[in-house]
Amino acid sequence: MSQTDENQTEEKFFSINNVHAYYGESYIVQGVSFDVKEGEILALLGRNGAGKSSTLRSIARADDPEVKSGEIWLNGQALHEMKAYEAALAGVQLVPEDRRIIQGLTVEENLTLAQVAPGHGWTLEQVYDHFPRLGERRKQEGTTLSGGEQQMLAVARALSRDVKLLLLDEPYEGLAPVIVQEIEKILLSIKKLGITTIIVEQNAVAAVRLSDRAAILDTGEIVFTGTAKEMLENEELMHEYLAI
Repeated sequence: MSQTDENQTEEKFFSINNVHAYYGESYIVQGVSFDVKEGEILALLGRNGAGKSSTLRSIARADDPEVKSGEIWLNGQALHEMKAYEAALAGVQLVPEDRRIIQGLTVEENLTLAQVAPGHGWTLEQVYDHFPRLGERRKQEGTTLSGGEQQMLAVARALSRDVKLLLLDEPYEGLAPVIVQEIEKILLSIKKLGITTIIVEQNAVAAVRLSDRAAILDTGEIVFTGTAKEMLENEELMHEYLAI
């Protein structure tokens, strides 16, 4: 890459450029590229098996899938050169689909364990201000919470670290519509704080409701990027790639 190209890449807050990733011999992420502006919410959409979660895990530098080539930049930092813990320290926080609440620990202990150092990430007071239900249940074991409350805890735990890029994998999975609306309100309040977010969600309409832009994956490749409005107005696109 030329010096000019590198400078242009670093000027963008987040970009994933021509990334190819594999699970063993399975070619999952096939040259994915898109950008996200600072403070923006982008919905990463597609059918089951399209490569959405794999793309998020590639960004977070998880052990799988294995990124074989391509570049991932966050605010001038080369994530593609980092290990998972280094990406986390750089501000990438992944909330996985299974939430991974630590068994045997209370809500407050789950949150405290996530805090790296004073002055980095949200304090407990800030968490409880934005998630009052977690404050009410601070002494309750995390794994005994309802599905919606566990999702709140998983998001709050990510915010307890120094987060610059929040990655949400199926945040509405298995939740009742009324709880989805509650999670949406929380995500919108997070957006007002300027936190950049990528949402992977099977419920495309719900995800796009609070997103600035959308990208659609199909068999590991990006087939659309544009504003949320442009996607919603393209009925042919939504029917072909999202079955809507």
